[in-house]
Amino acid sequence: MADSNLSPTKRPLVITWASFGATFGTVRLITHGIRGGWLPWGNLSAGGEHLHHYNLGIAALTGVGMVAVRGDEKAVGHPAVAAAYGAGCALIADEFALLLDLQDVYWAKQGRVSVDVSLGVMSVLGAYLTAVPFWHQIARVTRHHFATARTQA
Repeated sequence: MADSNLSPTKRPLVITWASFGATFGTVRLITHGIRGGWLPWGNLSAGGEHLHHYNLGIAALTGVGMVAVRGDEKAVGHPAVAAAYGAGCALIADEFALLLDLQDVYWAKQGRVSVDVSLGVMSVLGAYLTAVPFWHQIARVTRHHFATARTQA
């Protein structure tokens, strides 16, 4: 997609959507690799406590929030901020079931809620990003046709 086809408000949304999807897929791959033993590292922990990746997501969103609160115009629409926001949201959404039940249900049947929420977020944002330009174009064409018909009448 060329930059000329994306408004300054749509560009960060596309980056957020792509970052969310890439992070979600990567985290799922890593967690399966850790559990399956085919990745050479293990879970993150601090002081003997397992750190869930939603903690990293909260940290990312806190950083993005600080950028927004500070209000630096160059930073607010920056692609890195949009990517951090998408990644942070994905890290949290991937453990939505844990946060909902306050139990570590990542590998249990209830953990499927996290996958459903994450795929739902990606689908809704993807549909928005693809459908809105279509409807805006339909509105422009329709306005043009009405204006043309009015001047010819």
